[in-house]
Amino acid sequence: MVRQLYKTEILNIRNRTVNGQVKCTLGKKLISGQHRCGKGRNARGVITSRHRGGGHKRLYRKIDFRRNQKDIYGRIVTIEYDPNRNAYISLIHYENGEKRYILQPEKALIGDAIVSGTEVAIKTGNTLPLTEIPLGTDIHNIEITLGRGGQLARAAGAGAKLIAKEGKSARLKLPSGEVRLISKNCSATVGKVGNAEVSQKSLARAGARRWLGKRPVVRGVAMNPVDHPHGGGEGKAPIGRKKPTTPWGYPTLGRKTRKRKKYSTKFILERRTWKKN
Repeated sequence: MVRQLYKTEILNIRNRTVNGQVKCTLGKKLISGQHRCGKGRNARGVITSRHRGGGHKRLYRKIDFRRNQKDIYGRIVTIEYDPNRNAYISLIHYENGEKRYILQPEKALIGDAIVSGTEVAIKTGNTLPLTEIPLGTDIHNIEITLGRGGQLARAAGAGAKLIAKEGKSARLKLPSGEVRLISKNCSATVGKVGNAEVSQKSLARAGARRWLGKRPVVRGVAMNPVDHPHGGGEGKAPIGRKKPTTPWGYPTLGRKTRKRKKYSTKFILERRTWKKN
């Protein structure tokens, strides 16, 4: 993909970069409207998820996470931008006339052929059961429940690694560093998700962040005591507590929030690790 840099003398888009080879076709059968509660409020109008609101209107692209066109070859026709996710999507034309959107695999180009099935080549973009994928292979769009469609490793640049097969289960190392068990009959797509450089994208101005539906964030120490436990004090004062807290007084920055008796805990062999930049 070619990165396009805007001219710096234009103040409104200074230092913005976009992808120069992404088209948008919007097939009518593959898009739909969507209702968005974009203000982070519940049914009573109370803010339950802060710093959300506004944003540009979006149409939803129907993504084929199941990849259930078995043993039917398809060809990548376009690579498009999707406003609902940070990864690009590819429009696939299958031999039987079907058209589907899928997550764009890394290094996949327009014109490449892909297929889903049990006896297909180990090639980027192809979907197979974990039983047919060799150890050490990078995979994405991984099923947790058989037939439900991919739910793991779907973000831009994400990719899990198949590290072992034990009995009826396969051991995966997820992008977060977590090691967990998945049924060997579940499907996954070979390769990583494309657009890994999205984390290096510069929004350049506050308005670009507002288009994404993200509102400004204010530090707790800059608030009054009535608004945040860190607030108050004369001048630049410390938070006055042993540990940082949320606006509601609960510990934050390191406190584990996962439920102790969650059903999937028995499948997790190693917890996720914090990545140091």
